[in-house]
Amino acid sequence: MKFEVVTMQAFLQRANRFLDMPIGLPARFMLFAAVALIVTTYFFPLWNLTMFAPQYPEGLRLDIYSYTLVGGNNGQDVREINVLNHYIGMQDLVNESFTEFQWMPFVIGALGLLVLRAAVHGTVVALVDVTMLFVYFGAFSLWSFGYKLYRYGHDLSPEAAVQVPPFMPPMFGGRQIANFEVYSYPRAATYAMAGVITLLLAALFLTWWQRPSTVPPVAADRG
Repeated sequence: MKFEVVTMQAFLQRANRFLDMPIGLPARFMLFAAVALIVTTYFFPLWNLTMFAPQYPEGLRLDIYSYTLVGGNNGQDVREINVLNHYIGMQDLVNESFTEFQWMPFVIGALGLLVLRAAVHGTVVALVDVTMLFVYFGAFSLWSFGYKLYRYGHDLSPEAAVQVPPFMPPMFGGRQIANFEVYSYPRAATYAMAGVITLLLAALFLTWWQRPSTVPPVAADRG
């Protein structure tokens, strides 16, 4: 029992020293690259939905940014989609309905600053913290997007001119909805966010992999 307590204490001491270490130069370069990717998310869409039908052979397109909706054909496609939605009792697609647009750009910016802080003068614990925050933010954003799609397809007005069964537009891939083929795929900003998480995890793994040369072994802790 005493041996187990000593071993646990030694492990915690090693873990604490590892977390207090400054991160190495290669990991810092990865973090700077992650910051650059974060900046690009403000200029490219996160997601795209495209709808095809016999009367719309060229498709109706909707790009979703972190802060706004942008329709294809110089914005005309959003109005056309909302007209179609009106017939089936679906809510209009307007920025005011997406509360995510009000906080997502600021959260992304705050996370970017935390990554930059870790890159400039951070420690391993700062890298661990920002990595976990980014993973949580990415998972929550995907859940929020899926829930929004579910609600839009299920909260249909009973007084709509055309009655259709509740549905959920696809998050990934395509789906037949009435006479429309709807396709949904991530765009450049989402791939950039995935790249950020990949770089953060890679920097964390690299720092952990190099730990034997900077963190004394357990035997040293027993003195």
